[in-house]
Amino acid sequence: MIQKLKSQLQLLGRVAVAYSGGVDSTVVLKVALDALGIENVIALLAVSPSLPQSEKDEAMTLAKQLGARLELLPTDEVNDPAYQANAPNRCYFCKDHVYRALRQFAEKNGVEHVLDGMNAEDTLDVRPGRAAARELKILSPLHDLGFSKQDVREAAKALGLSNWDKPAAACLASRVPYGTSVTPKLLSQIERAEAALFDLGFRELRVRHHGDVARLEVPEVDLLRAFQQRQAITKALRATGYTYITLDLAGLRSGSMNEVLKARSA
Repeated sequence: MIQKLKSQLQLLGRVAVAYSGGVDSTVVLKVALDALGIENVIALLAVSPSLPQSEKDEAMTLAKQLGARLELLPTDEVNDPAYQANAPNRCYFCKDHVYRALRQFAEKNGVEHVLDGMNAEDTLDVRPGRAAARELKILSPLHDLGFSKQDVREAAKALGLSNWDKPAAACLASRVPYGTSVTPKLLSQIERAEAALFDLGFRELRVRHHGDVARLEVPEVDLLRAFQQRQAITKALRATGYTYITLDLAGLRSGSMNEVLKARSA
Protein backbone atom coordinates (compact mmCIF):
# COMPACT_ATOMS: atom_id res chain seq x y z
CA MET A 1 0.00 0.00 0.00
CA ILE A 2 2.94 2.33 0.58
CA GLN A 3 3.97 2.00 -3.05
CA LYS A 4 0.45 2.82 -4.21
CA LEU A 5 0.50 5.93 -2.05
CA LYS A 6 3.92 6.90 -3.36
CA SER A 7 2.82 6.42 -6.96
CA GLN A 8 -0.26 8.57 -6.41
CA LEU A 9 1.74 11.37 -4.81
CA GLN A 10 4.35 11.34 -7.58
CA LEU A 11 1.65 12.59 -9.95
CA LEU A 12 1.12 15.79 -7.95
CA GLY A 13 4.42 17.62 -8.43
CA ARG A 14 4.55 19.93 -5.38
CA VAL A 15 2.40 19.49 -2.29
CA ALA A 16 1.63 20.97 1.10
CA VAL A 17 0.70 18.54 3.87
CA ALA A 18 -1.73 19.44 6.65
CA TYR A 19 0.55 18.08 9.34
CA SER A 20 -0.20 17.51 13.02
CA GLY A 21 2.49 15.09 14.14
CA GLY A 22 -0.08 12.30 14.35
CA VAL A 23 0.54 8.98 12.66
CA ASP A 24 -1.75 9.61 9.67
CA SER A 25 -0.35 12.96 8.58
CA THR A 26 3.21 11.84 9.30
CA VAL A 27 2.81 8.88 6.93
CA VAL A 28 1.53 11.23 4.22
CA LEU A 29 4.41 13.61 4.86
CA LYS A 30 7.08 10.89 4.84
CA VAL A 31 5.83 9.25 1.64
CA ALA A 32 5.48 12.67 -0.02
CA LEU A 33 9.10 13.44 0.86
CA ASP A 34 10.21 10.10 -0.56
CA ALA A 35 8.10 10.49 -3.70
CA LEU A 36 8.71 14.15 -4.51
CA GLY A 37 11.86 15.19 -2.69
CA ILE A 38 12.31 17.63 0.18
CA GLU A 39 12.27 20.66 -2.12
CA ASN A 40 8.73 19.87 -3.32
CA VAL A 41 7.01 19.28 0.03
CA ILE A 42 5.93 21.72 2.74
CA ALA A 43 4.55 20.54 6.08
CA LEU A 44 1.98 23.01 7.47
CA LEU A 45 1.14 22.92 11.18
CA ALA A 46 -1.89 24.96 12.27
CA VAL A 47 -1.27 26.53 15.67
CA SER A 48 -3.98 27.79 18.02
CA PRO A 49 -5.08 27.34 21.67
CA SER A 50 -6.82 24.10 20.63
CA LEU A 51 -3.41 22.49 19.99
CA PRO A 52 -1.58 21.35 23.16
CA GLN A 53 1.96 22.69 23.46
CA SER A 54 3.24 19.14 23.90
CA GLU A 55 1.70 18.10 20.57
CA LYS A 56 3.22 21.12 18.87
CA ASP A 57 6.66 20.34 20.28
CA GLU A 58 6.49 16.68 19.24
CA ALA A 59 5.34 17.61 15.74
CA MET A 60 8.20 20.06 15.32
CA THR A 61 10.77 17.52 16.53
CA LEU A 62 9.50 14.80 14.19
CA ALA A 63 9.39 17.09 11.17
CA LYS A 64 13.00 18.03 11.84
CA GLN A 65 13.95 14.35 12.06
CA LEU A 66 12.35 13.77 8.65
CA GLY A 67 14.19 16.73 7.17
CA ALA A 68 10.94 18.37 6.16
CA ARG A 69 10.36 22.06 5.69
CA LEU A 70 7.87 22.99 8.40
CA GLU A 71 5.77 26.15 8.54
CA LEU A 72 3.74 27.10 11.62
CA LEU A 73 0.50 28.84 10.65
CA PRO A 74 -1.44 30.63 13.42
CA THR A 75 -5.18 30.16 12.97
CA ASP A 76 -7.96 32.21 14.53
CA GLU A 77 -10.85 29.81 14.95
CA VAL A 78 -11.06 30.35 18.72
CA ASN A 79 -12.15 33.95 18.10
CA ASP A 80 -14.91 32.96 15.69
CA PRO A 81 -18.33 33.25 17.44
CA ALA A 82 -19.59 30.29 15.40
CA TYR A 83 -16.73 28.15 16.74
CA GLN A 84 -17.10 29.45 20.29
CA ALA A 85 -20.82 28.59 20.30
CA ASN A 86 -19.78 24.93 20.12
CA ALA A 87 -22.73 23.56 18.20
CA PRO A 88 -22.46 20.00 16.85
CA ASN A 89 -20.97 21.44 13.64
CA ARG A 90 -18.18 23.27 15.50
CA CYS A 91 -15.60 21.18 13.66
CA TYR A 92 -16.71 22.71 10.37
CA PHE A 93 -15.83 26.22 11.49
CA CYS A 94 -12.52 25.02 12.92
CA LYS A 95 -11.50 23.21 9.75
CA ASP A 96 -12.70 26.09 7.59
CA HIS A 97 -10.23 28.39 9.37
CA VAL A 98 -7.45 25.81 9.33
CA TYR A 99 -7.78 24.60 5.75
CA ARG A 100 -8.34 28.13 4.45
CA ALA A 101 -5.08 29.26 6.08
CA LEU A 102 -3.24 26.26 4.63
CA ARG A 103 -4.75 26.76 1.18
CA GLN A 104 -3.82 30.48 1.15
CA PHE A 105 -0.25 29.71 2.20
CA ALA A 106 0.07 27.01 -0.44
CA GLU A 107 -1.21 29.25 -3.21
CA LYS A 108 1.14 32.09 -2.22
CA ASN A 109 4.00 29.61 -2.49
CA GLY A 110 2.99 28.19 -5.84
CA VAL A 111 1.71 24.88 -4.45
CA GLU A 112 -1.52 23.61 -6.00
CA HIS A 113 -2.23 20.52 -3.89
CA VAL A 114 -2.91 20.41 -0.15
CA LEU A 115 -3.10 16.95 1.43
CA ASP A 116 -4.46 15.81 4.78
CA GLY A 117 -4.18 12.55 6.71
CA MET A 118 -7.80 11.41 6.82
CA ASN A 119 -7.95 7.63 6.57
CA ALA A 120 -10.77 5.38 5.39
CA GLU A 121 -12.20 4.91 8.89
CA ASP A 122 -12.34 8.59 9.82
CA THR A 123 -15.69 9.05 8.10
CA LEU A 124 -17.37 6.51 10.39
CA ASP A 125 -17.78 9.10 13.18
CA VAL A 126 -19.39 12.55 13.13
CA ARG A 127 -17.02 14.66 10.99
CA PRO A 128 -18.50 18.07 10.04
CA GLY A 129 -15.01 19.27 9.13
CA ARG A 130 -15.00 17.10 6.01
CA ALA A 131 -17.36 19.58 4.34
CA ALA A 132 -14.74 22.31 4.76
CA ALA A 133 -12.10 20.00 3.31
CA ARG A 134 -14.24 19.33 0.23
CA GLU A 135 -15.04 23.02 -0.25
CA LEU A 136 -11.35 23.93 -0.19
CA LYS A 137 -10.35 20.96 -2.36
CA ILE A 138 -8.14 19.26 0.23
CA LEU A 139 -6.94 15.85 -0.96
CA SER A 140 -7.08 12.78 1.31
CA PRO A 141 -4.86 10.12 -0.31
CA LEU A 142 -5.04 7.65 2.61
CA HIS A 143 -8.82 7.69 2.43
CA ASP A 144 -8.86 7.40 -1.36
CA LEU A 145 -6.58 4.35 -1.25
CA GLY A 146 -8.58 2.65 1.51
CA PHE A 147 -6.02 2.85 4.33
CA SER A 148 -7.57 1.71 7.61
CA LYS A 149 -6.17 2.92 10.95
CA GLN A 150 -4.26 -0.35 11.24
CA ASP A 151 -2.94 -0.01 7.69
CA VAL A 152 -1.59 3.42 8.56
CA ARG A 153 0.17 2.16 11.68
CA GLU A 154 1.70 -0.74 9.79
CA ALA A 155 2.90 1.65 7.08
CA ALA A 156 4.37 3.99 9.69
CA LYS A 157 6.24 1.11 11.30
CA ALA A 158 7.53 -0.11 7.94
CA LEU A 159 8.70 3.42 7.14
CA GLY A 160 10.62 3.56 10.42
CA LEU A 161 8.55 6.40 11.88
CA SER A 162 9.12 6.86 15.60
CA ASN A 163 5.45 7.71 16.22
CA TRP A 164 4.00 4.59 14.58
CA ASP A 165 2.31 3.54 17.85
CA LYS A 166 1.40 7.02 19.08
CA PRO A 167 -2.10 7.13 20.57
CA ALA A 168 -4.72 8.95 18.55
CA ALA A 169 -5.11 12.59 19.49
CA ALA A 170 -7.82 15.19 18.96
CA CYS A 171 -8.08 18.93 19.43
CA LEU A 172 -8.75 20.13 22.97
CA ALA A 173 -12.19 21.44 22.00
CA SER A 174 -13.34 17.83 21.58
CA ARG A 175 -13.35 17.59 25.39
CA VAL A 176 -16.11 20.19 25.73
CA PRO A 177 -19.84 19.29 25.62
CA TYR A 178 -21.82 20.81 22.76
CA GLY A 179 -23.43 24.07 23.85
CA THR A 180 -20.67 24.97 26.29
CA SER A 181 -18.75 27.95 24.96
CA VAL A 182 -15.18 27.16 23.88
CA THR A 183 -12.69 29.78 25.04
CA PRO A 184 -8.88 29.93 25.22
CA LYS A 185 -9.13 29.92 29.03
CA LEU A 186 -11.17 26.72 29.03
CA LEU A 187 -8.86 25.02 26.53
CA SER A 188 -5.88 25.97 28.70
CA GLN A 189 -7.52 24.38 31.76
CA ILE A 190 -8.09 21.12 29.88
CA GLU A 191 -4.53 21.14 28.54
CA ARG A 192 -3.08 21.64 32.03
CA ALA A 193 -5.30 18.88 33.44
CA GLU A 194 -4.21 16.36 30.81
CA ALA A 195 -0.56 17.37 31.14
CA ALA A 196 -0.77 16.69 34.89
CA LEU A 197 -2.02 13.18 34.20
CA PHE A 198 0.67 12.52 31.62
CA ASP A 199 3.13 13.47 34.37
CA LEU A 200 1.56 10.73 36.52
CA GLY A 201 2.54 8.18 33.88
CA PHE A 202 -0.66 7.84 31.84
CA ARG A 203 0.02 7.67 28.10
CA GLU A 204 -3.46 7.80 26.65
CA LEU A 205 -6.38 9.73 28.15
CA ARG A 206 -9.00 12.43 27.79
CA VAL A 207 -10.21 14.91 30.41
CA ARG A 208 -13.78 15.70 29.40
CA HIS A 209 -14.93 19.06 30.76
CA HIS A 210 -18.34 19.31 32.46
CA GLY A 211 -18.19 22.61 34.33
CA ASP A 212 -16.79 21.88 37.80
CA VAL A 213 -16.58 18.18 36.91
CA ALA A 214 -13.65 16.53 35.13
CA ARG A 215 -14.63 13.20 33.58
CA LEU A 216 -11.50 11.15 33.05
CA GLU A 217 -11.38 8.62 30.24
CA VAL A 218 -8.52 6.12 30.11
CA PRO A 219 -8.26 2.79 28.24
CA GLU A 220 -9.99 -0.09 30.00
CA VAL A 221 -6.63 -1.65 30.83
CA ASP A 222 -5.79 1.49 32.85
CA LEU A 223 -9.05 1.76 34.80
CA LEU A 224 -7.77 -0.13 37.83
CA ARG A 225 -4.54 1.80 37.84
CA ALA A 226 -6.43 5.09 37.66
CA PHE A 227 -8.59 4.06 40.60
CA GLN A 228 -5.52 3.09 42.59
CA GLN A 229 -4.03 6.52 41.86
CA ARG A 230 -7.26 8.35 42.60
CA GLN A 231 -5.79 10.52 45.34
CA ALA A 232 -2.95 11.77 43.13
CA ILE A 233 -5.34 12.27 40.20
CA THR A 234 -7.80 14.18 42.37
CA LYS A 235 -5.07 16.44 43.72
CA ALA A 236 -3.67 17.08 40.24
CA LEU A 237 -7.00 17.93 38.63
CA ARG A 238 -8.25 20.06 41.50
CA ALA A 239 -5.07 22.10 41.12
CA THR A 240 -6.21 22.96 37.58
CA GLY A 241 -9.60 24.25 38.75
CA TYR A 242 -11.93 21.24 38.87
CA THR A 243 -13.97 20.56 41.99
CA TYR A 244 -15.22 17.06 41.27
CA ILE A 245 -13.25 14.29 39.58
CA THR A 246 -14.93 11.27 38.01
CA LEU A 247 -13.57 8.17 36.29
CA ASP A 248 -15.63 7.03 33.28
CA LEU A 249 -16.14 3.28 33.70
CA ALA A 250 -16.76 2.84 29.97
CA GLY A 251 -13.13 3.71 29.34
CA LEU A 252 -11.53 5.82 26.64
CA ARG A 253 -13.35 6.06 23.32
CA SER A 254 -12.86 8.48 20.49
CA GLY A 255 -15.62 11.02 19.99
CA SER A 256 -17.46 10.22 23.20
CA MET A 257 -18.99 13.71 23.19
CA ASN A 258 -20.89 12.64 20.06
CA GLU A 259 -22.72 9.93 21.98
CA VAL A 260 -25.38 12.44 22.99
CA LEU A 261 -26.02 13.22 19.31
CA LYS A 262 -26.39 9.54 18.45
CA ALA A 263 -28.76 9.04 21.41
CA ARG A 264 -30.98 11.91 20.22
CA SER A 265 -31.20 10.50 16.71
CA ALA A 266 -31.94 6.93 17.86
